[in-house]
Amino acid sequence: MNNIEVDFSKCYPYLKSEEILIFDNMTREIHNMMHNKNCIGSEYLGWLNLPSEFPKDEIKRIKNVAVNIKKHSDAFIIVGIGGSYLGARAVIEGLTHTFHNSLPKSERTAPKIYFAGNNISSTYLSEILDMVEHIDFSINVISKSGTTTEPAIAFRFLKDVLEKKYGKDGARERIFITTDKNKGAMRKLCDEEGYENFVIPDDIGGRYSVLTSVGLLPIAVAGIDIEELLKGAEDASVEYNNYNLEENSCYRYAIARHLLYMKGKFIEIMATYEPCMNYFGEWWKQLFGESLGKNHTGIFPATVNFSTDLHSMGQYIQEGLRIFFETTINIKETKRELVIFNDEKNIDELNFLEGKTIDYINKRAMEGTELAHNQGEVPNITITIPNLSPYYVGYMIYFFEKACSVCGYLIGVNPFDQQGVENYKSNMFALLGKPGYEDKKIELEMKLEEMNNENFSRCRCMSCKTNHRECSKRIW
Repeated sequence: MNNIEVDFSKCYPYLKSEEILIFDNMTREIHNMMHNKNCIGSEYLGWLNLPSEFPKDEIKRIKNVAVNIKKHSDAFIIVGIGGSYLGARAVIEGLTHTFHNSLPKSERTAPKIYFAGNNISSTYLSEILDMVEHIDFSINVISKSGTTTEPAIAFRFLKDVLEKKYGKDGARERIFITTDKNKGAMRKLCDEEGYENFVIPDDIGGRYSVLTSVGLLPIAVAGIDIEELLKGAEDASVEYNNYNLEENSCYRYAIARHLLYMKGKFIEIMATYEPCMNYFGEWWKQLFGESLGKNHTGIFPATVNFSTDLHSMGQYIQEGLRIFFETTINIKETKRELVIFNDEKNIDELNFLEGKTIDYINKRAMEGTELAHNQGEVPNITITIPNLSPYYVGYMIYFFEKACSVCGYLIGVNPFDQQGVENYKSNMFALLGKPGYEDKKIELEMKLEEMNNENFSRCRCMSCKTNHRECSKRIW
């Protein structure tokens, strides 16, 4: 049973089906290495069989905790960054009412859902604190170490508000931690304070963790069926446990990406046609960007939401540099439907659409866009799911997780590490004066001063070393 349809017809003539089959032997080797766990990064393959192996008693505990949170909280704040929150947010925003937080309490089946600790904006955090001042709320802090800057700052302030509002004992009942099983500052705090806590598995990295407690607790609090989510992923894990390329659309997608990359398509644009899919695109962007952008290689992942972005990025996609391809997510059945009715004056000239659904119009916009972009030398892969439900979202999550890992091995990188993100952190800590970074702080401050001096003293045309005003080639 193929629950996801992957259509490559709009990739041609830039990609031919026989080219994909050339990778049959390589894909078989990658498949066997992954499933035998003898590949680079195999210590982080815990997600591979997770959907079928997730402990039933832990599912029950997550659901029970979610019920208790809903009983005493009108708002639930998820504190985390990157893989610690993007997956949960993608599922929640994809499967709940677009304006869930604005609905009257009587029309909501779950608390309002907010996200904190995913930026270093004092304005954003201040306004989260404003929002919770007069309502009952709980928080879920998701951090393996407990020292990641963004969630640590948010937790410090939210914990302070909770303890002032409910007292230390009352706050303890409203703080839920998802962290490492044995080590780290957050584990130590959990043990000291007795917070209800959940474990981030050692063998699953953050961007692959949405189907662990990292994502499942927030998703359950939002009122979404986590067992159906896992069931979809489990069925996908069975379908894609097959190295036969003709039967495995997940692997064909991975190879198609690789072939297009080899042909100069260095950017993949995920196009969605439902606003509620925006954060699914953000989750996908982190999954592929952090997994594959290494050793000066890898496809750059970008996202657009059509038809909105057709009025901003449409021109560039149609006629700009020919360095990208599109992957379109098509949802067969929309969650809600409206029908165009007759208007006597017909000022907007839309009466020709009378009786047509808005989703019908959206689908024609999608087809027209795909054809136009294909004619403009933009190959287009279309991934179709029957509907937006926990089952099919879980299915799609597993599809992309496995495709991403295969893509990594195709280009020869470890898809489960992310050493590059440590560079900016090291610089930031040094410039902030964190203990242990004293020498680096001096080095960076000297470098910044040198760069600033160069900007003012050297010619901005970059072709000489004179003062800009004295350069004969200056253009401004």
